[in-house]
Amino acid sequence: MAQTKSVPQKPTAAFIGASWAALIIGLGAYLIGLMNADTMALNEKGYYFTIILFGLFAAISVQKSVRDRSESIPVTNLYYGIAWFCVLASLLLLGIGLWNADLLLSEKGFYGVSMAMALFAAIAVQKNVRDLAAFAKEEPAVGSADESAKAAKRGFLSSGE
Repeated sequence: MAQTKSVPQKPTAAFIGASWAALIIGLGAYLIGLMNADTMALNEKGYYFTIILFGLFAAISVQKSVRDRSESIPVTNLYYGIAWFCVLASLLLLGIGLWNADLLLSEKGFYGVSMAMALFAAIAVQKNVRDLAAFAKEEPAVGSADESAKAAKRGFLSSGE
């Protein structure tokens, strides 16, 4: 049985919009919650802010690594493993921080859910960006080496005459 290479479909405008909306809502809710946390010390706010940034970067790295591997683009096992470790570490650090925080249970749940939403949405947005790039038709810039080579093949450029 022959193995066929799957070609990703172009994402719909609705999926792109929903992905961006989820990212903005999840990240926005998390950040607004941090800004409005009057009982939280500034260093604690910085801790939670760093965790969300770390988690978003790690989730995007995992998505890119998985996608690269599916497209037969080499990704080292070390990088792939570190990316997964960072996703899990950011979730664990959030959990530890919330467990020890002097917050209401509803506030702790709010931060957990908004981070989970932001991480999922970041993966979806990265997938959309990658899928759209696969379907984009880039024309070479005027004066580029690619354009000059094509013109030379057509005989429009002379060889130093």
